Amino acid sequence: MEEFPLIVSDLALILVAASVTTILFKWLKQPVILGYIMAGLVISRQIHLTPDVADTANIGTWSELGVIFLMFGLGLEFSFKKLLSVGRNALIAAVVIIPGMIIFGTLVGLVLGWTLTNSLLLGGMISMSSTAIIMKAFDDMGLRTQKFTQLVLGVLIFEDLIAILLLVIISTTAVSKSFEGGQLLFALAKLSFFMVLWVLSGIFILPSLLKVLKKRDILNDETLMVIALGLCFLMVIVATYVGFSSELGAFVMGSVFAETVEAERIEKVVKPMKDLFGAVFFVSVGMMIDLSILGEYTLEIVVISLAVVAGQIFFASCGFLLSGQTLKTSIQSSFCLTQVGEFAFIIAMLGTNLGLLDKYVYPVIVAVSVITIFVTPFIMKSAMPFYGFLDRKLTPKQKLFLERTNLNAGVSVHNENMWQQLLSSIFRIVGVYSVIIVFVLLVYCKYLLPMVTKMGFWPKTALAVATILVMAPFLRAIIAKKNHSREYKFLLASNKTNIAPLMALSLVRFLLAVFFVVFLLIKTYNTATGMLFALATILVMAMFSSRFLKMYSIRLERRFFSNLNQREYEADKQIKAGQVFRNARLSSRLQAYDLHLSSFEVAPDSPVCGKTLIESDFRRKYGVHVVSIIRGPYRINIPGGREQLFPADKVLVLGSDKQLAEIEGMFQSKLRVGEEPLNQEVSLEQLEISKFNPLVGKTILESGIRDYNKCLVVGIERDTESMMNPDVRTQFQAGDVIWIVGEKDRIRELMNTDTVSIMESN
Repeated sequence: MEEFPLIVSDLALILVAASVTTILFKWLKQPVILGYIMAGLVISRQIHLTPDVADTANIGTWSELGVIFLMFGLGLEFSFKKLLSVGRNALIAAVVIIPGMIIFGTLVGLVLGWTLTNSLLLGGMISMSSTAIIMKAFDDMGLRTQKFTQLVLGVLIFEDLIAILLLVIISTTAVSKSFEGGQLLFALAKLSFFMVLWVLSGIFILPSLLKVLKKRDILNDETLMVIALGLCFLMVIVATYVGFSSELGAFVMGSVFAETVEAERIEKVVKPMKDLFGAVFFVSVGMMIDLSILGEYTLEIVVISLAVVAGQIFFASCGFLLSGQTLKTSIQSSFCLTQVGEFAFIIAMLGTNLGLLDKYVYPVIVAVSVITIFVTPFIMKSAMPFYGFLDRKLTPKQKLFLERTNLNAGVSVHNENMWQQLLSSIFRIVGVYSVIIVFVLLVYCKYLLPMVTKMGFWPKTALAVATILVMAPFLRAIIAKKNHSREYKFLLASNKTNIAPLMALSLVRFLLAVFFVVFLLIKTYNTATGMLFALATILVMAMFSSRFLKMYSIRLERRFFSNLNQREYEADKQIKAGQVFRNARLSSRLQAYDLHLSSFEVAPDSPVCGKTLIESDFRRKYGVHVVSIIRGPYRINIPGGREQLFPADKVLVLGSDKQLAEIEGMFQSKLRVGEEPLNQEVSLEQLEISKFNPLVGKTILESGIRDYNKCLVVGIERDTESMMNPDVRTQFQAGDVIWIVGEKDRIRELMNTDTVSIMESN
């Protein structure tokens, strides 16, 4: 009973301090994350002039919840399909940036005299930029519509993946406190296995479950939030149980939900809790700052901050240039990545708690993050002046050398090796289905088999048969998938020398399926006889020839892909530029003319709302083209000129950065020049018509009350008779009391046409 008031007082102190600093930093136009960190520093025990938190253990628990919510939110924004859609350019840039910054950060740490472990983790932490800070800066500076922002977003997605991998490595090496190759490989294999298993099972089950609940009209916001958070914490428990961090479990569940139709709703209903506990997390980060350490390590903080800015600009510029971007786009993109993100806090906190990092590293990296986040807007604004300086200083030959990779951007020769296509498809199929089968075998051997072993031969045999039936569709897929594909037929028909390797490939897949069945039988009967091998071979051959299993496996696969693509079919999703313009030559030409696609949402009071495309005249006024209009679940591609724009429509527009920046204001919610906001309320009032009123003898329609005065006659009292919703052909008579609905100013204008009496309606 004594702890309850303590928890409440601590939480009240945190939220009040966070509120004050948030208002202050909003007024200063700085990221609120800095405000939260400052609030934590103010209420820490190092500042004696302000109250401090009484029970830091509770704050630690809340901050862990904050990390879980943050990782779940990042997973919702992540989406494995989005990873595939960001394309080759972002991947090439990330391959240069992330290893480059890790190596550079490690060298900086070693030069500063840090240990190898501290230096390696320092390199990992400074290699990841802040998605939240960058997206906020894009919004504040009006850069969301520009082409380079998609490249930056793609790099951030890959950095999130590396951060997850670092969390796994930290957890794995916590005991040995060294990076051992065997442990690392085992950790990567284990991570890959469970990631594939979780994602496959989640995409197969979750969308169908949500669809059933929605069809029965029980999936309101409250239910959706409880389901989402319940499954999130369940995955946290599962991830912790199998040896991973709770952060990984939250991220995986968020990424699975990101593939469902309800992703946007989940993000919306979870956002208040994510913001609340996220604020507590960042406040706790500020509370862990040791001012004495900051004073002692001032030089290190300055050096690392400079290394982050300089290193990100250099490696990111090189990465984007190598990916085929122009010098201008490369400079714009690289100047956005010059800050240490929130993932660094999570990695530093985990490393410190597990004893891998010295205690001084945490406050140092927080201070570096604060400095780099603070200077981010200024660095982003300096990108174009710096590009202008380079453009003036570089000779045409030097610029041609830097942009040489851009000359052939987007041009590819469609002459891929058939063997490569076939083998990559088969390896992917075998890998995915093997993960499912291995999971079934693990459950069978570890949990089910020990339960029935003591029951005798027949219960054990029945369990083995049931398990083989569960595995059968996946075993058949391993054997038979791609045997009738275009690549397989081409290789079989084009050259007789391909027959032998194709047969060998089929044999290897067949033997792998036999191995899985033999393994189950050996574990069941605790013996390895030739009869078991023969039985396994017969069973696998029966699976291969079964038409029922073939159709069943196809149905399972179709259901999986249906769930995977359900969001695209039903959700209000934008088209990516690479999905609309797939032709390589067209992409190359668009890039040469600095054209790209961007989407805008039509605000209810925007200048174009309610107008047709002909009336808006985007092409003549701005030089852009409207490619698609997305309206709820419907998509209007290449719309005609008479197509109207309605509130909440998402309009996909093709144009250059300059053109798209000019047109953005046409879709935004703002008042026209010289107009005042319409804030007048509608009231119900009574008017008595005198015998001198010009309305006498006129019908409601002839009076023009609705057309000219914008008022509505809803009732007429005449002697003892009352007429509700009178017909427009009803004539006014002297002595009538009419009930009018409208704005008060409009009603008073109507009164001033003649001497009438007015009675306010009670």
